[in-house]
Amino acid sequence: MQEYVVNRPDAGAMEQILKENFHNAAGAILRLAWQAGLLRDEIQHLTWAQIDFLDQQILLPDRSVPISEELADWLADLRDSRNRRSEVVVLSDRDQKPLTPESISRLARTALDREGQTGVRLIDLRHDFILRQLEEHDWQYVSRITGVEAAALNLHFGAHLEEKKVSTRIHRDEPAQIDEFALWKLLQAEKTTPAGLTLWLTWQLGLRLEEIVALTWDQVDLKGERLCLPDREIVLTSGVYGILKNLKAAGPAGTFVLTAPRSGQPYDRTRLSKLVRAVLIRGGLDNVTLRDLRLDCDIRVGGENQIVSALRRRQSITRNEVMELLGVSKTTAYNRLKQMVRRGKLTQVGARYYLRDTVVPPERQEAVILEYLTKEGFAYRQDIARILRIDPRQCRPILQRMVASGRITQERQRYILKREA
Repeated sequence: MQEYVVNRPDAGAMEQILKENFHNAAGAILRLAWQAGLLRDEIQHLTWAQIDFLDQQILLPDRSVPISEELADWLADLRDSRNRRSEVVVLSDRDQKPLTPESISRLARTALDREGQTGVRLIDLRHDFILRQLEEHDWQYVSRITGVEAAALNLHFGAHLEEKKVSTRIHRDEPAQIDEFALWKLLQAEKTTPAGLTLWLTWQLGLRLEEIVALTWDQVDLKGERLCLPDREIVLTSGVYGILKNLKAAGPAGTFVLTAPRSGQPYDRTRLSKLVRAVLIRGGLDNVTLRDLRLDCDIRVGGENQIVSALRRRQSITRNEVMELLGVSKTTAYNRLKQMVRRGKLTQVGARYYLRDTVVPPERQEAVILEYLTKEGFAYRQDIARILRIDPRQCRPILQRMVASGRITQERQRYILKREA
């Protein structure tokens, strides 16, 4: 196997080259490779329709590449100077016709050699773009805009970074916020592909990856619209039912639902996980994992119903009470409650959670208290708890904050609207 060589260009030399080739084809080629990371074939076939000047990005078949304001302005000037005579971006200086791949390489080579960059190839400009992105952004973002998978980023570019490794762990303090519209578009695009079916089964039914790779057609009851797993039965959603029905009708069914197209053997967990990761990144969901989708499903169809049911029997619930109710860890309980807040199912007041619309939301609490004091003249803490519909103990920090800000005063156990001097 040929060694993967990365020759980084000198930044100063590149700036000089772009300056000297400001209005010609060589300049366009080098800008698109060095400032947007485009491959030679992508440069050759790039059209003006693929350049979104409003959002400053280049729209390629497999990815969208954000571009700087400087590059966007340069491209806009180039387009306007041609009076839009051709839809192709990179044209020959001589006859204003699209260039061949060999001509693109020759123009780039000549311009680089003239400035002393004799060891730098056109592909090295893309490599340098990738490295600059890895120095500033996380791997998910870089993978999404370059189309290079995480393993390849680490293998080919990790040694050129200060840390000598591309971190592929997703670090975050809170669960991922899933863009359901983007995910739905991705599911529609992937449909019966291995990655698509894996996403369907995870997000809609909550299956684990090991259950998906081991899933057999004997466990799929299309007539009864259910999956019969060893430890439970799961009712199919309409989306999953349609996908499984189409997949089975598409060809002869083997033992396993998911099989590799060439070998016909069931997928390895690691390989399937990589396929799904690549699809999520390509769909702009680079911060979402299969675990996030499974948790989201669990909240929607399982734990959420139990929490809502418990709250209908009592006024509020805490994280520790959810831990005990669902038999989950502190982190899982916290994540489920936070997602229900984001979904608009719950309202959080301090450490307690309430059904939405059963309490005054935090952003309106002070206004409601002031309105009550204006009307009644004074109030005790129990009165405030009653109008806010929360636990009296939770009123103390709210009232103390309002006293400290000078909006109300406290006289023994009574709270009074502060009068203007």
